[in-house]
Amino acid sequence: MFSATKKFCDSFLEKGLPGFDLAVFKGGKCILRYMNGYSDLENKVKINGNERYNIYSCSKGITCVAALQLYEKGLFSLEDKLSDYMPEFGEMTVKTENGIKKAENPILIKHLFEMTAGFSYNCCSESLKRAFADTNGRVPTREAMKYLAKEPLLFEPGDRWQYSLCHDVLAAFVEVVSAEKFEIYVKNNIFDPMGMNNSTFMLPDNELDTISCQYRFEDGKAKNIGTAIATYKIGSEYASGGAGAISTVDDYMKFLEGVRTFKLLKPETVKLFMTDRLSESQKRTFWTKDTHGYGLGVRCPKGNEKYLDFGWGGAANAFWAIDMENEISLYFGAHLLSSPTQGIRSMIYRLVRAEVLNEDYGEIFNELEKLYDYTLTY
Repeated sequence: MFSATKKFCDSFLEKGLPGFDLAVFKGGKCILRYMNGYSDLENKVKINGNERYNIYSCSKGITCVAALQLYEKGLFSLEDKLSDYMPEFGEMTVKTENGIKKAENPILIKHLFEMTAGFSYNCCSESLKRAFADTNGRVPTREAMKYLAKEPLLFEPGDRWQYSLCHDVLAAFVEVVSAEKFEIYVKNNIFDPMGMNNSTFMLPDNELDTISCQYRFEDGKAKNIGTAIATYKIGSEYASGGAGAISTVDDYMKFLEGVRTFKLLKPETVKLFMTDRLSESQKRTFWTKDTHGYGLGVRCPKGNEKYLDFGWGGAANAFWAIDMENEISLYFGAHLLSSPTQGIRSMIYRLVRAEVLNEDYGEIFNELEKLYDYTLTY
């Protein structure tokens, strides 16, 4: 079983991915654990399933769940103004064709989840550089927002979908609402309860050597770039809610199963999490509008029967999906930035579902060839 899924994942190695680790659960049981390639390409160390990865934007799901736990407690409303909790966001400016002007609309909490607040994804803006200098390189998560708020927004809050630092701001919001450091809140309320002992948002420097070799695809090959989080770790005390988590495949599967089985959130909150919220105007700028909608921080079902999953992915080619209808959850662990297979990894879910449900997967292979010029035989 899973010959098509394995063939597809193995083809990633031919394209330049050093190694991968795929876990698939159905109804709470692991039905596939398949890994291939190397965790250390230079020394030919095979993937063993215990690798600790920088998971980049797979962090976002964890951050949104943390915030939704506080939502369940009635500590905020999605329609609340962000400035009611973080005053520095009360007087925002916005870039327009006629220069920088005062923003007309407030940033609401829902905008942070939905990626519609108007922020950019510039981690090296002048304001954040100033934060680094002023704090001697520490840039505490909450403190960083006081600098970010000085940057003009790219558009009026709510106008469109834009991938950005929204979930980093959401992490700082969790700090304010919970009265705990973000990384401590997540440890106490997600990582520890789920037994995710190898996961963290704040790795001590002396543990950098516990991270698996990390690569970037450059000039047609994987180049080792060291183990530190690239770009998104703005300071030594900065917990990036959007890209700062470190985890393993086993740990992340515990998180996914915790969401799927309502151990981390109530059923009604999970439904809210995975329900499409984008307006027609916002959908125009959403990346996968042809296949998915976007909920409270995740791609989500939108009536396309080929895709029943909700989830997201990470910059180093990691990918996660939960299919509530078919009780499937999966996580694809990898550590290659700028991967040439980044755009097709969603097909892992399609193939897994087809093989679990004994559906014809030939159509998926044909679709790969037609849409992505990606040839596989079956």
